[in-house]
Amino acid sequence: MYIDSPSFLIILMSSLFLAGCLLTPIAARMGAPFLLLFLCIGMLVGVDGIGGIRFNDFPLAYEIGAIALALILFSGGLDTDSTTLKKAAAPAFILAIVGVILTSGIVGILIHFIFDIDLDKSLLLGAVVGSTDAAATFLILRQRNIKLRNGLGETLMVEAGINDPVAIFLTIMMVAIVDAQLPLSLSTLVSFLPELASQLGLGIVGGVVGGYGAAILINRINMPVSLYAPFAMATALLIFNLTSIFDGSGFLAVYICGVILRYRMKNQTERVGQFHDGLSWISQIVLFLMLGLLVTPSSLLDTIPMGLVVAAILMFLARPIATYICLTPFRMNFKDQTFLGWVGLRGAVPIFLAIIPVISSGPVDESFFNIVFVVVIASLFLQGWSISLVARWLGLIEKPAAEEAAKD
Repeated sequence: MYIDSPSFLIILMSSLFLAGCLLTPIAARMGAPFLLLFLCIGMLVGVDGIGGIRFNDFPLAYEIGAIALALILFSGGLDTDSTTLKKAAAPAFILAIVGVILTSGIVGILIHFIFDIDLDKSLLLGAVVGSTDAAATFLILRQRNIKLRNGLGETLMVEAGINDPVAIFLTIMMVAIVDAQLPLSLSTLVSFLPELASQLGLGIVGGVVGGYGAAILINRINMPVSLYAPFAMATALLIFNLTSIFDGSGFLAVYICGVILRYRMKNQTERVGQFHDGLSWISQIVLFLMLGLLVTPSSLLDTIPMGLVVAAILMFLARPIATYICLTPFRMNFKDQTFLGWVGLRGAVPIFLAIIPVISSGPVDESFFNIVFVVVIASLFLQGWSISLVARWLGLIEKPAAEEAAKD
């Protein structure tokens, strides 16, 4: 069975969404990440599952994924207050830029030597899996009802908002190099720096202008109470697309817009936040359902060994090394660095980015997508299940105030 119309896709996604929501109590009892459940449901009804539904429209999946990711980042911005931003901005900024570059480079170089793959293709793989998915991490932390000490939660939250645009740029750059068979030299990489500056610069400008503009309109115009949240959503999507049209980072723009809107908005702040928190859940779930449906499980068999090696390098070497290098100048203690190095959870973003080289005109095929899919599954299983265990082992879970008072 093929999915050949948006209407059928919506019906399918809605049905799977409802089924997944009804099954979440089972996932909670098992301690499994909710998002992994939805990914499995998508695979179950796919071409190799009981549903037998064939969905292989990568361009459509990319368009849906871009909108979902934009809404997730906007919600993340709305969740980031000014105190959090000031407290975690410096380490999170370094992790989001230098950390992603280091992680991507370490993965790419090691995969190049281990599997004898062309360096440009292995670096492309590193770029795709280079960014963390802290939105998924925070859903898991909420699921476990964990509050972290020492501002670690804030660092993860801010890092999440600004590391995706960096990974997206690195992916697009490496796709251009691979597709055009450009020499992988310093001069080639330097030639992309103006584009990086443009992406980040326009993203910041778009986010700031859009955030302040949206706040002014919301504060001054009397709308029906129920319209404030949809107005904010429409503003976010407008800013995302306008910034992208002008070759800026729309993802960075919507995150910054969300941060400013939370800080400047005076009307219906709680209502808008709750609406977008729910919308972020929906976006994550739809994204995971769609990506589960997009993959062909039988084709994963040949890529499982390489995918597991990439996952191991990423979890046990690349992310921890990058984290220690980035955070040592901030005199952050070893336990905090260890935890941040371990919870570099990979979620929907790497799978979404893996679509880009597949739909491009270059030599990368669906096996690349399958490798990244295996990496994400391994990350959700191992890191997703162990987050609370590692936090407790390192003594980083903040105890309730009442318990602290009783202890004193």
